[in-house]
Amino acid sequence: PGPGAPRDASRGLAGGASGAGGGGAAAGAGKEEEGDAGPYAEVGFGDIFRQFVLLGWTAFGGPAAHIGLFQKVFIERLKWMSSPLFLELFALGQCLPGPTSTQVSFAIGLIKKGIPGGLLSGMLFQYPGLVMMSLFGWAADSIDFDLDVVKGLVAGLSAVGVALVVGAAVSLSIKVCPDRETRFLCLLSAVLAYMYQAAWLFVAVIAFGGLVTCVRDREKPVKEAPGKEGIESLGASKITGAILIIIWAAVLTSVIILRNTLPYEGVNRGLYWFESFYRSGSIIFGGGQVVLPLLLNEVTQYEYVCQDSSALPSPTPAAATGSNLCERVPDYLLYPKGDPRIKSWMTEQQFLAGLAISQGMPGPLFNFAAYLGAVTALGAGQNAVLGVICTWFGLFGPGILLIFGVLPFWGSFRKLPIYRMALPGLNASAVGLVVAAAFQLYDTARRARCLFLLY
Repeated sequence: PGPGAPRDASRGLAGGASGAGGGGAAAGAGKEEEGDAGPYAEVGFGDIFRQFVLLGWTAFGGPAAHIGLFQKVFIERLKWMSSPLFLELFALGQCLPGPTSTQVSFAIGLIKKGIPGGLLSGMLFQYPGLVMMSLFGWAADSIDFDLDVVKGLVAGLSAVGVALVVGAAVSLSIKVCPDRETRFLCLLSAVLAYMYQAAWLFVAVIAFGGLVTCVRDREKPVKEAPGKEGIESLGASKITGAILIIIWAAVLTSVIILRNTLPYEGVNRGLYWFESFYRSGSIIFGGGQVVLPLLLNEVTQYEYVCQDSSALPSPTPAAATGSNLCERVPDYLLYPKGDPRIKSWMTEQQFLAGLAISQGMPGPLFNFAAYLGAVTALGAGQNAVLGVICTWFGLFGPGILLIFGVLPFWGSFRKLPIYRMALPGLNASAVGLVVAAAFQLYDTARRARCLFLLY
């Protein structure tokens, strides 16, 4: 078999038998590791390039579909790592600020070939959507986003994403939910994540799942620390990881202070754009859908317009009390074009049009930031490239810094007994999030189809 694919299973079994006899299976750098789902494939930079350069152009359907696609390709087909390890990476991404599927894409390359491998896998996964959304932002004024072909494309790609997520949810739930408690945690996580969209919920349900199995297994012998399970590198040292985390916090603090100090004019505009997106990327958990309301409030400013309810015809609920009725209105609708009181960087229509087309683009939904940056910069009379750099790096930067900074510590933490007890619950709750995503994506695809048929 070629590089990046698991070798013959019989060869792995023979190696295991010879190891049992005292000679040992092949050891050392570059050899596969045998485990519960081993042997795991040898992976080089060429393998990472070949897989991710294709995924970057074909990974449609949003973050949940991306996780399902990674599971199909790297766990089931290529055997790059074990299913439990993949779920650990997924759960870690859910517990860190930033886009989960993006963090997992960087982590897959990192655990195989270190920091260069992580940068290679992550950037190959991002760049097609980045390029296309930048171009759409640059040409936004001349594109008709209401064309039937655009609506039909979004509806069809959403349907494909549903199939990927459902397949991943079924496969993962069978593997990591073998008993009553883990099935209950998976169900609870799925129901809560489907019914409530609060950003903190992703972290809370995963932590609760770990706590439940910690309590359940407190009297049982602790499972042995995991083997490599496909891990060949953790990237940076712990010192470097700590420096990356400090850099993330220092940049966040600095840009917030500078924005509140400097006026919005000239080159300072780029600072404002970067700060808005960097701050948003630092406080959201779970993925692209969670950050959309935050981004809308950053690029479009609103004012409340009130009128005396007593002047309204009865029956009006507020009229009986003489209170005012207030409506939240974008500021660009209240003042003449060019008025300095208008603080919005774009209109709601421009935002929603870009969101619609981003649903049909491959790669992370966070690439929507490139479109927003281009439109914002052009509206301010600046080069579109400047806007793309400020917004795209601003939104992606926190999640990338944190995944590279945290993984060296996670490599040691995952061997602790308490983590081993918590792991079944952590993984079961993480799978519940995938199950919830399958239903949410189905709802999205159904709405897209209905809009296509109606309009």
